[in-house]
Amino acid sequence: MLSSSDKDPRDVRHFSEPLVSVVIPAFNASRYIERTLRSAGRQTYRNLEIIVINDGSTDDTAKVVEQVALEDSRIRWLSTANRGVAAARNTGIQEAAGWFVAFLDADDLWHQTKIEKQVNALNRLSPQWAAVYVLHDIINSDDEILRSCRPDVARGYIFARHLTFKYVGNGSALLVRRDVALEIGGFDSSYAAAGIGGCEDLDFELRLAARHLIEVVPERLVGYRQYPGNMSSNHLQMGRGALEVVRRSLAANAQLPQYAARSAINATQKYAFWEFRQARNTYLSLVTIFSILRSEPYFVVRLALEKCLRLIQHCLRLVTTTANGQDPPPLNRLKFDPQIVPSPVERPEETAQFRRYLMRLTAVDAKLSSILEPLGFAPVAINHKPRLRSRTRKADI
Repeated sequence: MLSSSDKDPRDVRHFSEPLVSVVIPAFNASRYIERTLRSAGRQTYRNLEIIVINDGSTDDTAKVVEQVALEDSRIRWLSTANRGVAAARNTGIQEAAGWFVAFLDADDLWHQTKIEKQVNALNRLSPQWAAVYVLHDIINSDDEILRSCRPDVARGYIFARHLTFKYVGNGSALLVRRDVALEIGGFDSSYAAAGIGGCEDLDFELRLAARHLIEVVPERLVGYRQYPGNMSSNHLQMGRGALEVVRRSLAANAQLPQYAARSAINATQKYAFWEFRQARNTYLSLVTIFSILRSEPYFVVRLALEKCLRLIQHCLRLVTTTANGQDPPPLNRLKFDPQIVPSPVERPEETAQFRRYLMRLTAVDAKLSSILEPLGFAPVAINHKPRLRSRTRKADI
């Protein structure tokens, strides 16, 4: 670590503001970890500590982290045996000194205002509000924005709706009170042990949403990277993991009305079907589509129509390209970088049927919230005095 005289002058602790611990699990992340660390270090909210958990990496992850840490004394790190992303995040939560913990995957990016906007959002609310999430853009290996997530948002007690709509969408969007993260047991490492890791963040969110209120900053402040070889590209594992997460959540929350449970199962089966298709697993694709067919036969009809439409569009593009004798111009994609202005989030188009569907799930959440509130499901009040660490650990990278 740097001596006090060598510390980055930006590292001024504003103790009037709560400390935020950024937890970054990293496994063989040398290709992207520097960009990720710099996006965390550029946050306009300065009272940060950045904790990197080197999860048994065999590449140059350790060297890259060490080099960047020389420029920013808020970065500290430690090495563990490879135990998976859930165990690495749990280690980060235990090591965290902040009142808030924000998770950042080692290949994702943050807009520079993300933490400031999240902390401000929670500071305006009572301690019953345990976490806040943001929206995201999907980016490629070159940090170019491929597409934006659907702008579906919900706030408050959102458990039933989150089971169906899965609002958060990735592991880098959530900021949570540390005490609450510990109270709900952190992340479940049993998924990775069973070979279906990848949806541990959804499992964590559902256990959080079942007992606490969640806020949203409706801006796209995360660059969620998808590329061949990362965890989200393991489609078979992601599909099976999502189904198991929802199954466990429903088993642990038997108070959920049958309508809401059926809605969650249907939505997750559709997600799993697309994942199995991309994995080219014919057996699981057929099993899933037949299960969907029993409850929503129109889904299969819509699937066939959309496939025909895509085929027609593809043929039209080929005809146009052949007639012009030229290849289509390259796409001019916007990069997810510090200068980008977060894109405005417009309300998604909703059919009357969808609005009725959403209203019904919202009513379920309202009823569950009224039942849980007298039981003291909300966390106790938290002040913002700096926590003193009971111990320190040297980095052993």
